[in-house]
Amino acid sequence: MLILNFQVASPPAKDYTWVCAAMDTANIKGMQTGNRIQMNSQPNPLVDCGKPLFFQVANSQAADITAPALRMGEAVRLYVRSLSLMQKEALAASARSGAVWRLASDEGAYLAGLDAAPCPLAFFSTGMVCSFMNEILALAKIRGLAVNNIRLVQDNYYTMRGSARDGSMTGGARNVDLSVQMDSDADRDSLYQLAMEGVAAASVNGLLRGSKSSLFSLTHNGRRIETGRALPPGGPTLPDLGDRFTPAQPADADFSGLVRRNGPSPRLEHTVTLANDSLAERQDRLLHLRVICAVREDGAKEVTQYLYNPHGTSFHFLCDEAPIAGGGGLAPDAASYLSAGIGFCFMTQFGRYAKIMHRDLREYQIVQDTHFSPGGASGGTGQAGTAAPVETHVYLETGEDDDFARNILAMAEQTCFLHALCKTDLKIRVKVEPLSR
Repeated sequence: MLILNFQVASPPAKDYTWVCAAMDTANIKGMQTGNRIQMNSQPNPLVDCGKPLFFQVANSQAADITAPALRMGEAVRLYVRSLSLMQKEALAASARSGAVWRLASDEGAYLAGLDAAPCPLAFFSTGMVCSFMNEILALAKIRGLAVNNIRLVQDNYYTMRGSARDGSMTGGARNVDLSVQMDSDADRDSLYQLAMEGVAAASVNGLLRGSKSSLFSLTHNGRRIETGRALPPGGPTLPDLGDRFTPAQPADADFSGLVRRNGPSPRLEHTVTLANDSLAERQDRLLHLRVICAVREDGAKEVTQYLYNPHGTSFHFLCDEAPIAGGGGLAPDAASYLSAGIGFCFMTQFGRYAKIMHRDLREYQIVQDTHFSPGGASGGTGQAGTAAPVETHVYLETGEDDDFARNILAMAEQTCFLHALCKTDLKIRVKVEPLSR
């Protein structure tokens, strides 16, 4: 039996909600063609490049796409560049599997985006819920618990408060709600223990528990400069991105099912729909995303994402672990989605701040390394999931001075919801419910 190094209390008699404290324990309309979005006449770099929005890279060595050295069991290097105010493309390279995936992100009307691809937070929520699913299923197998069917419903909440102009604008992350719905003949106590320990065993738990300050290097107009308020990584700056994106070519496969557009998310009582609302100089906002995760017969995870506030588009994601981790390698794994979410969200804040402040930010890109432990159940460690501080190398081309470069780095980190998540000791409020057959 898997033993995890933290304590779980006995389940309550009637209150079925438990708190899992990160245990140390632009209003553009378009139509979809495959996984490409055909938009109206406004320039749309993600579509105009002619490649699928999402694909596995066939020639990563020729494109000089490398992963970081393994420190903890899994590591992902994310190369990200901005294509427009809100459009970004990324290359996610896994050290464990060797797979490289090209991913794309955009924003909706609330940030004057074209809505051609999912928002950054959708990637992170997808990675989180799939990380939880991996460990719950692996732990059930270890314990001989028959789970006939399972569905996870996860709600993520974030805040943005303050003024960009006076430097007080700050992003925040709130506790996560997770409903674990299972069809199983196992007793209630065993299912609660399974859900709670599976959550704690997930690699993403390493980002959720405790407080981890992210690390940064800064290169401005081709020169490495001091980071100012942002903490430096203590190691050498990684080489500039150059153009690894244009040479990257899709593998010979159909990737149209990786990420699909569903349509508008449903509206809830707190849903707000205001074009450019997230570009306001002063804000006091609550963001709310929901993801619903199920498992296909081949073991790949299907995730439906809803953006309730601000009101945005629903997307369908496919997630699959690599063969070395027991999956089929049909789609990006949980760690790649987690890493992409952090990098995309951080990049959004650069463009958003420069737009609000009317400053000359010409090009920006990052190289980001994330390190995770294997899952406590799927990786056989018997431990709670862990992670290292996120390391990001930032490259800016501007018409401004070095002080501006340091300030926009500090504000991007300060307003990034996911760097805030890493610094916040969060709880996962787990509710275990029956799933009808």
